[in-house]
Amino acid sequence: MTNLDYDLLVVGSGPGGQEAAITAARLGKRVAIIERKPYVGGVSLQTGTIPSKALREAAYVTSRTASLGMRRTIQSRAASEPGFLIDALGQKDRVVDRKEAQLLERLMSEGVMIIPGEAGIINAHTLLVTGPRGDRQCLSAAFIVLATGSRPRRPASVPFDKERVLDSTSLLKIRRLPASLIVVGGGVIACEFATIFASLGSEVTLIDSHAQLLAYLDADIVSRLAEDFIDMNIGSRMNTRISEISRTDQGVSVTTEHGEKLQADALFYALGREPNYDLLQLDKAGLIADDHGWVRINEHQQTSQAHIYIVGDLAGRPSLASTAMEQGRMAVHHAFQGKAGLSSGLLPMAIYTIPELSYVGETERQLLERKADYVKGCAPYANTARGQIIGNEHGLLKLLVDRQNRLILGVHIIGESASELVHVGQMAMTCGATVDVLAATVFNYPTLAQCYKMAALECLMQLG
Repeated sequence: MTNLDYDLLVVGSGPGGQEAAITAARLGKRVAIIERKPYVGGVSLQTGTIPSKALREAAYVTSRTASLGMRRTIQSRAASEPGFLIDALGQKDRVVDRKEAQLLERLMSEGVMIIPGEAGIINAHTLLVTGPRGDRQCLSAAFIVLATGSRPRRPASVPFDKERVLDSTSLLKIRRLPASLIVVGGGVIACEFATIFASLGSEVTLIDSHAQLLAYLDADIVSRLAEDFIDMNIGSRMNTRISEISRTDQGVSVTTEHGEKLQADALFYALGREPNYDLLQLDKAGLIADDHGWVRINEHQQTSQAHIYIVGDLAGRPSLASTAMEQGRMAVHHAFQGKAGLSSGLLPMAIYTIPELSYVGETERQLLERKADYVKGCAPYANTARGQIIGNEHGLLKLLVDRQNRLILGVHIIGESASELVHVGQMAMTCGATVDVLAATVFNYPTLAQCYKMAALECLMQLG
């Protein structure tokens, strides 16, 4: 094709979109990002991953000091001093501003054009961009990457008001710590915010229709998380559906399907997210969303239109910033070089509850389902000097190892620095290292990384 404006147009500047744009620019391509918001970074930077983790850090301080015997002092301060929460939110805003400035500088230095406006599809290779002041321009490209992200699901029956009835976006903008908080949902976002606000001093009740929280995780890890919920005084009502949510003079009232009424200062609704396809007019490019609103893609992030790719939250699960960045990179390599990137296929997962959860590879449930012959080794943080020093004695690192070839099949961690520690196991698995390598490795003392050696030695005892 000739006379195209760009080699690649990227719609959306979140992790997947920015990585796609930068990768293409480094391949010498003409690239532009179209962003409808007055800022770059997408949900991940502005209203999701980064700000929620920045707020979590403030909450984590309270849980850390609590583990050392100072919970009452810190939590009473958080509950009684509005400035405590405002300071925490201010730090969150400073982190977001700095990251946005760094991202802008990075995109500009790579030669990526940033075009403000709302993108809509005219035909398979052309987008209509409506600018902030209503000006319009048509832009064409050989390849298009859609990275417009997702948004919190907001049913019409839920009286969202950004003050008492909140979603994950408005929850990050509150200026007063709720004395009591009902969390509706039992997924990742629900569990993260439940532990954040419980650590800050809110009385938290979590309601979910499932029998177990995060049931796809390893059973031992979920069991430890449930114990931590109890220690943090988080009330959990499982196997419970909500029939009505209403505002009251004092806050929020919830009625369950069994007729039980619960009252709280505020409510956080966290039941799912929806794709941001609304204004794209997919049909004009020959794309069709399924009944749930998602467009099907193949292993290269490619749609039924070979030159259009979808990455990030818009691609559906696992909806992680780390995964989105890899998807963007791989999509561009496939588009311009006809091959996938170098991803090992081992995607680490992290859940930023307090404490953190992280894993890579298979769970015991999956191994049992495929009748694998394996052994497991567990290393409680309490058995390490570092775990005792930091007061994080409920943590656990678990290894799953193939009995025949001694390869590591899965790593599962709950506790401080879980999201960092998991990468040791990930690299061992990527390199095809056996459990013997971990057992023979000397780790600094005292560290939590020693848990790898302890778990590996337990596996060796079973392997003989």
